[in-house]
Amino acid sequence: MERTGPPARFTGVVAAFAAALLAAGGLTALAPSAAAADVDLARNGGFESGLDGWSCTGGSGAAVGTPAHSGTSALKATPAGADNAKCSQVVTVEPDSTYTLGAWVQGSYVYLGAEGTGTTDVSTWTQSSTDWKQLTTTFRTGPSTTRVTVYTHGWFGTPAYYADDLTLVGPGGAPAELPAAPTGLKAGTATASSVDLSWTGSAGATGYNVYRGGTKVLAVTGTSATVTGLTASTAYSFQVAATNSAGESARSAAVAATTTAGGGGGGGGGLPAHALVGYLHSSFANGSGYTRMADVPDSWDVLDLAFGEPTSVTSGDIRFSLCPVTECPNVESAAEFKAAIKAKQAAGKKVLISIGGQNGQVQLSTAAARGTFVSSVSKIIDEYGLDGLDIDFEGHSLSLNTGDTDFRNPTTPVVVNLISAVKALKAKYGDKFVLTMAPETFFVQLGYQYYGSGPWGGQDPRAGAYLPVIHALRDDLTLLHVQDYNSGSIMGLDNQYHSMGGADFHIAMTDMLLTGFPVAGDQTKVFPALRPDQVAIGLPASTQAGNGHTSPAEVTKALNCLTKKTDCGSYATHGTWPALRGLMTWSINWDRFNNGEFSKNFDAYFGG
Repeated sequence: MERTGPPARFTGVVAAFAAALLAAGGLTALAPSAAAADVDLARNGGFESGLDGWSCTGGSGAAVGTPAHSGTSALKATPAGADNAKCSQVVTVEPDSTYTLGAWVQGSYVYLGAEGTGTTDVSTWTQSSTDWKQLTTTFRTGPSTTRVTVYTHGWFGTPAYYADDLTLVGPGGAPAELPAAPTGLKAGTATASSVDLSWTGSAGATGYNVYRGGTKVLAVTGTSATVTGLTASTAYSFQVAATNSAGESARSAAVAATTTAGGGGGGGGGLPAHALVGYLHSSFANGSGYTRMADVPDSWDVLDLAFGEPTSVTSGDIRFSLCPVTECPNVESAAEFKAAIKAKQAAGKKVLISIGGQNGQVQLSTAAARGTFVSSVSKIIDEYGLDGLDIDFEGHSLSLNTGDTDFRNPTTPVVVNLISAVKALKAKYGDKFVLTMAPETFFVQLGYQYYGSGPWGGQDPRAGAYLPVIHALRDDLTLLHVQDYNSGSIMGLDNQYHSMGGADFHIAMTDMLLTGFPVAGDQTKVFPALRPDQVAIGLPASTQAGNGHTSPAEVTKALNCLTKKTDCGSYATHGTWPALRGLMTWSINWDRFNNGEFSKNFDAYFGG
């Protein structure tokens, strides 16, 4: 959130991977004539049975009808972020034998290869092909090799590639055997909408299918998964089956798990079905002018006092005071301010202290800072009789240490201490405590592509850094209103980039929150969907308030798409959410400066 007019501090996403490509290993060779005993060992190499037998990283692959080299289907796989869209299959082979691997491909920098050969792993590639091109390579298995992995993949930052008619020709290996059913299935952390599962792997398995109530809901390659999209306070039964090229094993013993009811704060915090949230410049003035608390129009349901700021970045000591008379000549007295807050609350409004903003960098790097944060924020809440807390950490307040790669189990002190501090405040004030958050897209939706410094380092460690905070506090969270402004282009669940300023951006960004998404493309680490009543769309109130202003007509289109599935444009949402909570804006002051355009559009849409 900005103190001044149009900002330009957030200009893009983390650095992309280097464009230079490594020369591929292995030699391209013409396929030799197959011996009489040679057979094609690849399963579903024409993708006529979808992805049966294949595993694609990050959910990057799909069987499509066009283009197809032959038959009715081909593989389409789309690289995204740190994922090069690798699709692979484990094949049973004979030791000390020669095999020819071939496939028809289309696209830029498409690779075909084999690994685990026991001798020299091979690959071949094409730099660019707008039409189908055949790739072939040969390898010899080692003296004890009985399984190899064949694969295709693209390259980072390139468009989707296609593959079809993949073959592995050579002596037939011993038929693959079905793996045994997985054991030790356990249910871990349950939230109001998700359950974490883990199990012991099965020998010979190349993947696992997760079942909920007898219906397959997930396919993963590891031995853990998060099942999302569940209903609060509901009992579920889960099973897991192992898979390989021979098919699917029997299912494991079932495990039961019940989702939580959600904390009081997570239940809506006493907000109306559709709420309008706005930030009130209470501690400073800018070009929009100072608005007294008593003069805030009745349209606003949640008023965030901007801002509580720390005495230093790492102190955790948060202070709040009204704008000085020298800066805001029309500022009310502290007594008048407190009386006006009570009047707003009597009318059903919620008034929160917002911590952070553009200038308020907060890093709770120590236990002492965490304790000071809790005590100082409590003092502000008590002094002004507030309803709760808004977390508006921006800039460098949150980042992830190297090696902190799982949003479900964060280890970075500034993240862990913030979660602990907020839980302490919730415990102190109870179920009526209202908790909201206003992160930037960089810290949330960008996590679909990048998380922290990444598996190889070099990424911005702030990427996706809000995700562990949101996840840990989701049952206490009243409202998340991501700032859909001051943002670079962000990839949506359609693996296309979306840019701010129109309905499309808000539709794509909100769909991600209400659908959930794999973090950094890892299907074993899925950020679970939030409930629609926990989500509002964040926008600037006017062109002066921030980059990415959206006209009222485009705001209405976004609301229609998300709540009614009309006016959706080219983006296909993964659901319809009439219970979407509402809108947030920066700011009440800028909306008044702009003759109430933002709030009037909200009232007209929801009948306020």
